[in-house]
Amino acid sequence: MTAREVDVLRLVADGLTDVNIAHRLVLSPRTVNTHLRSIYAKLGVSSRSAATRFALENHLV
Repeated sequence: MTAREVDVLRLVADGLTDVNIAHRLVLSPRTVNTHLRSIYAKLGVSSRSAATRFALENHLV
């Protein structure tokens, strides 16, 4: 994953919405959604909760 994808994943794990993540990282919500799709594909998951579990298990958060 790219550094920015890790940033997005950490904020997802913190429970932020796409809009909140966008504001925090100074991105558009659509860009956040694009990062999430890429994260899901790379991790082989299809939900925020599964991505969060991966982040927790791999000490990314």
